[in-house]
Amino acid sequence: MVDVSVVRSALEEVMDPEIRRPLGEIGAVKEVDVDGSTARVVVGLAVPGSPLIDDLGDSVTAAISAVEGIEDVEVSFTAMSSAETTALAAELRGPDAAAREVRFAKPGSQTRIIGIASGKGGVGKSSVTVNLAVALADKGQKVGIIDADVWGFSVPKMMGVERSPSVLEDILLPPRAHGVAVISMDFFIQSDQAVVWRGPMLHKALEQFLVDVHWGDLDYLLIDMPPGTGDVAISISQYLPQSEILIVTTPQPTAQRVAVRAGLMAAKVNQDVVGVVENMSWFTGDDGKRYEIFGSGGGERLAVELDVPFLGSVPLVPAVREGADEGRPIAVVDPDGEAAQAFDALADQLLATGPRLRSHPELVIS
Repeated sequence: MVDVSVVRSALEEVMDPEIRRPLGEIGAVKEVDVDGSTARVVVGLAVPGSPLIDDLGDSVTAAISAVEGIEDVEVSFTAMSSAETTALAAELRGPDAAAREVRFAKPGSQTRIIGIASGKGGVGKSSVTVNLAVALADKGQKVGIIDADVWGFSVPKMMGVERSPSVLEDILLPPRAHGVAVISMDFFIQSDQAVVWRGPMLHKALEQFLVDVHWGDLDYLLIDMPPGTGDVAISISQYLPQSEILIVTTPQPTAQRVAVRAGLMAAKVNQDVVGVVENMSWFTGDDGKRYEIFGSGGGERLAVELDVPFLGSVPLVPAVREGADEGRPIAVVDPDGEAAQAFDALADQLLATGPRLRSHPELVIS
Protein backbone atom coordinates (compact mmCIF):
# COMPACT_ATOMS: atom_id res chain seq x y z
CA MET A 1 0.00 0.00 0.00
CA VAL A 2 1.43 3.35 -1.05
CA ASP A 3 1.55 5.94 1.72
CA VAL A 4 -0.76 8.88 0.97
CA SER A 5 1.83 11.29 2.37
CA VAL A 6 4.31 10.23 -0.31
CA VAL A 7 1.81 10.97 -3.06
CA ARG A 8 0.91 14.29 -1.44
CA SER A 9 4.56 15.29 -1.24
CA ALA A 10 5.04 14.54 -4.94
CA LEU A 11 1.94 16.56 -5.80
CA GLU A 12 2.97 19.53 -3.67
CA GLU A 13 6.21 19.88 -5.64
CA VAL A 14 4.46 20.26 -9.00
CA MET A 15 4.81 23.79 -10.40
CA ASP A 16 1.64 25.71 -11.16
CA PRO A 17 2.18 26.87 -14.78
CA GLU A 18 0.34 30.18 -14.24
CA ILE A 19 1.63 31.23 -10.81
CA ARG A 20 5.08 29.62 -11.27
CA ARG A 21 5.10 28.32 -7.73
CA PRO A 22 4.70 24.78 -6.32
CA LEU A 23 1.12 23.63 -5.74
CA GLY A 24 1.83 23.00 -2.06
CA GLU A 25 3.14 26.54 -1.61
CA ILE A 26 0.01 28.18 -3.03
CA GLY A 27 -2.46 25.90 -1.24
CA ALA A 28 -3.66 24.17 -4.39
CA VAL A 29 -3.54 20.59 -3.09
CA LYS A 30 -7.13 19.86 -2.08
CA GLU A 31 -7.55 16.09 -1.87
CA VAL A 32 -5.25 13.09 -2.11
CA ASP A 33 -6.45 9.50 -1.95
CA VAL A 34 -4.74 6.20 -2.72
CA ASP A 35 -6.65 3.02 -3.53
CA GLY A 36 -4.24 0.20 -4.19
CA SER A 37 -2.09 1.34 -7.13
CA THR A 38 -4.46 4.17 -8.09
CA ALA A 39 -3.99 7.73 -6.89
CA ARG A 40 -6.87 10.21 -7.02
CA VAL A 41 -6.13 13.88 -6.46
CA VAL A 42 -8.02 17.15 -6.58
CA VAL A 43 -6.10 20.29 -7.49
CA GLY A 44 -7.31 23.83 -6.86
CA LEU A 45 -7.12 26.35 -9.71
CA ALA A 46 -6.24 29.94 -8.90
CA VAL A 47 -7.37 30.86 -12.42
CA PRO A 48 -10.52 28.89 -13.30
CA GLY A 49 -10.64 28.16 -17.00
CA SER A 50 -6.88 28.48 -17.29
CA PRO A 51 -5.67 27.62 -20.80
CA LEU A 52 -2.82 25.72 -19.15
CA ILE A 53 -5.03 23.22 -17.33
CA ASP A 54 -3.98 20.37 -19.64
CA ASP A 55 -0.31 21.18 -19.03
CA LEU A 56 -0.93 21.15 -15.28
CA GLY A 57 -2.77 17.85 -15.51
CA ASP A 58 0.13 16.30 -17.44
CA SER A 59 2.64 17.55 -14.86
CA VAL A 60 0.58 16.20 -11.97
CA THR A 61 0.17 12.83 -13.65
CA ALA A 62 3.89 12.57 -14.39
CA ALA A 63 4.93 13.51 -10.85
CA ILE A 64 2.58 11.06 -9.15
CA SER A 65 3.25 8.26 -11.65
CA ALA A 66 6.89 8.46 -10.60
CA VAL A 67 5.91 7.34 -7.08
CA GLU A 68 6.79 3.69 -6.64
CA GLY A 69 3.66 1.54 -6.54
CA ILE A 70 1.40 3.98 -8.39
CA GLU A 71 0.16 2.73 -11.75
CA ASP A 72 -2.89 4.91 -12.41
CA VAL A 73 -3.51 8.60 -11.65
CA GLU A 74 -6.89 10.31 -11.70
CA VAL A 75 -6.73 14.10 -11.62
CA SER A 76 -9.64 16.46 -11.16
CA PHE A 77 -9.76 20.21 -10.69
CA THR A 78 -11.77 22.65 -8.63
CA ALA A 79 -11.75 26.42 -8.35
CA MET A 80 -10.09 27.94 -5.31
CA SER A 81 -12.44 29.82 -3.03
CA SER A 82 -12.69 33.61 -3.19
CA ALA A 83 -10.91 33.86 0.16
CA GLU A 84 -8.07 31.66 -1.11
CA THR A 85 -7.53 33.62 -4.31
CA THR A 86 -7.66 36.92 -2.41
CA ALA A 87 -5.02 35.69 0.02
CA LEU A 88 -2.86 34.36 -2.81
CA ALA A 89 -3.13 37.61 -4.75
CA ALA A 90 -2.13 39.58 -1.66
CA GLU A 91 0.92 37.38 -1.22
CA LEU A 92 1.94 37.79 -4.86
CA ARG A 93 1.55 41.56 -4.69
CA GLY A 94 3.78 41.76 -1.63
CA PRO A 95 3.76 44.26 1.24
CA ASP A 96 4.59 47.27 -0.97
CA ALA A 97 1.71 46.88 -3.41
CA ALA A 98 -0.20 49.92 -2.17
CA ALA A 99 2.81 52.15 -2.81
CA ARG A 100 3.00 50.95 -6.44
CA GLU A 101 6.71 50.27 -6.03
CA VAL A 102 8.65 48.58 -8.80
CA ARG A 103 10.07 45.46 -7.21
CA PHE A 104 12.92 45.25 -9.74
CA ALA A 105 14.16 48.69 -8.65
CA LYS A 106 14.38 47.85 -4.96
CA PRO A 107 17.79 47.31 -3.34
CA GLY A 108 18.76 43.67 -3.34
CA SER A 109 16.92 42.76 -6.54
CA GLN A 110 18.80 40.00 -8.32
CA THR A 111 17.17 40.63 -11.70
CA ARG A 112 19.44 42.02 -14.37
CA ILE A 113 17.48 44.43 -16.57
CA ILE A 114 18.67 45.11 -20.11
CA GLY A 115 16.93 47.45 -22.53
CA ILE A 116 17.50 46.52 -26.17
CA ALA A 117 17.76 49.88 -27.94
CA SER A 118 18.56 51.41 -31.30
CA GLY A 119 18.57 54.85 -32.77
CA LYS A 120 16.31 53.88 -35.65
CA GLY A 121 13.83 51.22 -36.67
CA GLY A 122 14.53 48.36 -39.03
CA VAL A 123 17.79 47.15 -37.49
CA GLY A 124 16.31 43.95 -36.05
CA LYS A 125 16.10 45.10 -32.45
CA SER A 126 13.06 42.92 -31.67
CA SER A 127 14.59 39.81 -33.25
CA VAL A 128 17.71 40.35 -31.13
CA THR A 129 15.54 40.70 -28.02
CA VAL A 130 13.56 37.54 -28.73
CA ASN A 131 16.46 35.33 -29.72
CA LEU A 132 18.68 36.54 -26.90
CA ALA A 133 15.88 35.80 -24.42
CA VAL A 134 15.48 32.27 -25.76
CA ALA A 135 19.25 31.72 -25.69
CA LEU A 136 19.40 32.80 -22.04
CA ALA A 137 16.42 30.59 -21.15
CA ASP A 138 18.11 27.64 -22.85
CA LYS A 139 21.01 28.17 -20.45
CA GLY A 140 18.74 27.77 -17.44
CA GLN A 141 18.04 31.46 -16.80
CA LYS A 142 14.59 32.70 -15.78
CA VAL A 143 13.79 35.32 -18.39
CA GLY A 144 11.02 37.81 -19.11
CA ILE A 145 10.43 40.26 -21.96
CA ILE A 146 8.61 43.58 -21.82
CA ASP A 147 7.60 44.62 -25.32
CA ALA A 148 7.89 48.36 -24.68
CA ASP A 149 7.66 49.29 -28.35
CA VAL A 150 4.07 50.40 -27.82
CA TRP A 151 3.61 51.58 -31.40
CA GLY A 152 5.32 48.71 -33.20
CA PHE A 153 4.81 45.78 -30.81
CA SER A 154 5.88 42.50 -32.35
CA VAL A 155 7.31 40.28 -29.60
CA PRO A 156 4.22 38.07 -28.98
CA LYS A 157 3.99 37.23 -32.68
CA MET A 158 7.72 36.54 -32.90
CA MET A 159 7.60 34.32 -29.80
CA GLY A 160 4.53 32.41 -30.95
CA VAL A 161 2.40 33.60 -28.02
CA GLU A 162 -1.24 33.21 -29.01
CA ARG A 163 -3.07 33.98 -25.77
CA SER A 164 -3.48 37.00 -23.55
CA PRO A 165 -2.30 37.09 -19.93
CA SER A 166 -4.44 35.33 -17.34
CA VAL A 167 -5.77 37.47 -14.51
CA LEU A 168 -5.79 36.76 -10.78
CA GLU A 169 -7.85 39.56 -9.27
CA ASP A 170 -5.90 42.60 -10.54
CA ILE A 171 -2.64 40.73 -11.19
CA LEU A 172 -1.57 39.86 -14.74
CA LEU A 173 0.03 36.45 -15.20
CA PRO A 174 2.15 36.69 -18.35
CA PRO A 175 1.99 33.94 -20.98
CA ARG A 176 5.17 32.03 -21.68
CA ALA A 177 6.77 30.59 -24.79
CA HIS A 178 10.10 28.80 -25.19
CA GLY A 179 10.71 29.29 -21.45
CA VAL A 180 10.25 33.09 -21.58
CA ALA A 181 7.48 35.19 -19.97
CA VAL A 182 6.11 37.94 -22.23
CA ILE A 183 4.02 41.08 -21.73
CA SER A 184 3.11 43.46 -24.53
CA MET A 185 0.65 46.15 -25.54
CA ASP A 186 -0.34 43.68 -28.26
CA PHE A 187 -2.42 41.84 -25.65
CA PHE A 188 -4.56 44.88 -24.91
CA ILE A 189 -5.04 46.59 -28.29
CA GLN A 190 -7.33 45.30 -31.03
CA SER A 191 -5.64 44.61 -34.32
CA ASP A 192 -7.53 47.40 -36.10
CA GLN A 193 -6.62 50.03 -33.51
CA ALA A 194 -3.71 52.47 -33.53
CA VAL A 195 -1.88 53.44 -30.35
CA VAL A 196 -2.09 57.24 -30.33
CA TRP A 197 -0.57 57.99 -26.94
CA ARG A 198 1.57 60.71 -25.47
CA GLY A 199 4.00 60.71 -22.54
CA PRO A 200 1.70 60.29 -19.49
CA MET A 201 -0.21 57.35 -20.98
CA LEU A 202 3.00 55.64 -22.06
CA HIS A 203 4.45 56.16 -18.59
CA LYS A 204 1.35 54.61 -16.99
CA ALA A 205 1.39 51.61 -19.33
CA LEU A 206 5.02 50.89 -18.49
CA GLU A 207 4.24 51.17 -14.78
CA GLN A 208 1.52 48.55 -15.14
CA PHE A 209 3.89 46.19 -16.93
CA LEU A 210 6.36 46.54 -14.08
CA VAL A 211 3.99 46.63 -11.08
CA ASP A 212 0.83 44.70 -12.02
CA VAL A 213 2.48 41.74 -13.75
CA HIS A 214 3.55 38.76 -11.65
CA TRP A 215 7.00 38.07 -13.07
CA GLY A 216 8.25 35.79 -10.32
CA ASP A 217 11.97 35.68 -9.57
CA LEU A 218 13.62 36.57 -12.87
CA ASP A 219 17.32 36.38 -13.63
CA TYR A 220 16.94 38.61 -16.69
CA LEU A 221 14.30 41.09 -17.79
CA LEU A 222 14.81 42.21 -21.39
CA ILE A 223 12.98 45.30 -22.59
CA ASP A 224 12.36 45.72 -26.31
CA MET A 225 12.58 49.51 -26.59
CA PRO A 226 10.97 51.65 -29.29
CA PRO A 227 13.39 53.31 -31.70
CA GLY A 228 14.84 56.65 -30.71
CA THR A 229 15.22 58.47 -27.41
CA GLY A 230 11.69 59.50 -26.50
CA ASP A 231 9.19 59.12 -23.67
CA VAL A 232 9.50 55.36 -23.14
CA ALA A 233 13.28 55.51 -22.80
CA ILE A 234 12.96 58.31 -20.25
CA SER A 235 10.30 56.41 -18.27
CA ILE A 236 12.43 53.27 -18.13
CA SER A 237 15.39 55.25 -16.81
CA GLN A 238 13.12 56.61 -14.06
CA TYR A 239 11.45 53.34 -13.09
CA LEU A 240 14.58 51.21 -13.49
CA PRO A 241 17.63 53.39 -12.82
CA GLN A 242 19.86 50.33 -12.51
CA SER A 243 18.93 49.03 -15.98
CA GLU A 244 21.54 48.63 -18.69
CA ILE A 245 21.30 49.28 -22.40
CA LEU A 246 22.32 46.95 -25.22
CA ILE A 247 22.56 48.86 -28.50
CA VAL A 248 21.70 47.17 -31.79
CA THR A 249 22.94 48.56 -35.08
CA THR A 250 23.68 47.35 -38.59
CA PRO A 251 26.98 47.68 -40.47
CA GLN A 252 25.81 50.79 -42.32
CA PRO A 253 27.47 54.07 -41.32
CA THR A 254 24.04 55.74 -41.40
CA ALA A 255 22.66 53.29 -38.84
CA GLN A 256 25.78 53.74 -36.72
CA ARG A 257 25.43 57.51 -36.68
CA VAL A 258 21.82 57.27 -35.53
CA ALA A 259 22.45 54.47 -33.03
CA VAL A 260 25.04 56.55 -31.20
CA ARG A 261 22.20 58.71 -29.91
CA ALA A 262 20.85 55.75 -27.96
CA GLY A 263 24.22 55.53 -26.21
CA LEU A 264 24.27 59.27 -25.54
CA MET A 265 20.74 59.02 -24.15
CA ALA A 266 21.84 56.26 -21.77
CA ALA A 267 24.74 58.40 -20.54
CA LYS A 268 22.43 61.38 -20.10
CA VAL A 269 20.22 59.42 -17.66
CA ASN A 270 23.19 57.60 -16.07
CA GLN A 271 22.45 54.16 -17.51
CA ASP A 272 25.24 51.78 -18.42
CA VAL A 273 25.70 50.62 -21.99
CA VAL A 274 26.55 46.94 -21.71
CA GLY A 275 27.76 46.83 -25.30
CA VAL A 276 26.95 46.90 -29.01
CA VAL A 277 25.60 44.14 -31.23
CA GLU A 278 25.82 44.40 -35.00
CA ASN A 279 22.86 42.77 -36.75
CA MET A 280 22.59 41.73 -40.44
CA SER A 281 26.37 41.69 -40.64
CA TRP A 282 26.67 39.31 -43.58
CA PHE A 283 24.81 36.79 -45.68
CA THR A 284 26.29 33.38 -46.40
CA GLY A 285 25.45 32.30 -49.93
CA ASP A 286 24.97 28.80 -51.26
CA ASP A 287 28.57 28.97 -52.39
CA GLY A 288 29.68 29.28 -48.77
CA LYS A 289 30.97 32.80 -49.28
CA ARG A 290 30.05 35.66 -46.95
CA TYR A 291 28.50 38.71 -48.58
CA GLU A 292 28.51 41.96 -46.58
CA ILE A 293 25.35 43.38 -48.12
CA PHE A 294 25.11 46.40 -45.81
CA GLY A 295 28.80 47.13 -45.58
CA SER A 296 31.01 46.34 -42.62
CA GLY A 297 32.40 47.69 -39.39
CA GLY A 298 29.47 49.81 -38.20
CA GLY A 299 29.06 47.94 -34.93
CA GLU A 300 32.74 48.03 -34.06
CA ARG A 301 32.98 51.72 -34.90
CA LEU A 302 29.99 52.47 -32.70
CA ALA A 303 31.50 50.52 -29.80
CA VAL A 304 34.73 52.48 -30.12
CA GLU A 305 32.85 55.77 -30.27
CA LEU A 306 30.91 54.95 -27.10
CA ASP A 307 33.92 53.24 -25.46
CA VAL A 308 31.93 50.09 -24.70
CA PRO A 309 32.47 46.42 -25.62
CA PHE A 310 31.61 45.15 -29.08
CA LEU A 311 29.69 42.00 -28.20
CA GLY A 312 29.49 40.41 -31.62
CA SER A 313 27.82 40.16 -35.00
CA VAL A 314 24.66 38.39 -36.10
CA PRO A 315 24.39 37.25 -39.72
CA LEU A 316 21.47 37.96 -42.04
CA VAL A 317 19.64 34.63 -42.23
CA PRO A 318 16.27 34.15 -43.95
CA ALA A 319 15.23 31.69 -41.23
CA VAL A 320 15.35 34.51 -38.67
CA ARG A 321 12.70 36.42 -40.62
CA GLU A 322 10.68 33.28 -41.32
CA GLY A 323 10.86 32.24 -37.66
CA ALA A 324 9.69 35.70 -36.59
CA ASP A 325 6.65 35.41 -38.86
CA GLU A 326 5.85 31.92 -37.60
CA GLY A 327 6.58 32.46 -33.89
CA ARG A 328 9.60 30.16 -33.93
CA PRO A 329 12.85 31.90 -32.90
CA ILE A 330 15.98 30.84 -34.73
CA ALA A 331 17.34 29.15 -31.58
CA VAL A 332 14.36 26.80 -31.83
CA VAL A 333 14.26 26.44 -35.62
CA ASP A 334 17.97 25.95 -36.25
CA PRO A 335 19.89 25.77 -32.95
CA ASP A 336 23.10 24.73 -34.70
CA GLY A 337 22.97 27.43 -37.39
CA GLU A 338 25.26 30.44 -37.51
CA ALA A 339 22.59 32.91 -36.33
CA ALA A 340 21.58 30.79 -33.34
CA GLN A 341 25.23 30.31 -32.45
CA ALA A 342 25.73 34.09 -32.54
CA PHE A 343 22.90 34.60 -30.04
CA ASP A 344 24.25 31.75 -27.92
CA ALA A 345 27.64 33.48 -27.79
CA LEU A 346 25.99 36.79 -26.91
CA ALA A 347 24.13 35.11 -24.03
CA ASP A 348 27.41 33.63 -22.80
CA GLN A 349 29.02 37.08 -22.77
CA LEU A 350 26.19 38.56 -20.72
CA LEU A 351 26.35 35.68 -18.25
CA ALA A 352 30.12 36.03 -17.94
CA THR A 353 30.38 39.78 -17.54
CA GLY A 354 27.63 40.77 -15.13
CA PRO A 355 26.50 44.40 -14.85
CA ARG A 356 29.07 47.00 -15.89
CA LEU A 357 30.25 49.70 -13.56
CA ARG A 358 28.87 53.23 -14.01
CA SER A 359 30.76 54.98 -16.74
CA HIS A 360 30.92 57.88 -19.20
CA PRO A 361 29.39 60.62 -17.05
CA GLU A 362 31.04 63.16 -19.32
CA LEU A 363 28.88 62.31 -22.34
CA VAL A 364 26.02 64.73 -22.92
CA ILE A 365 23.39 65.22 -25.58
CA SER A 366 23.78 68.53 -27.32
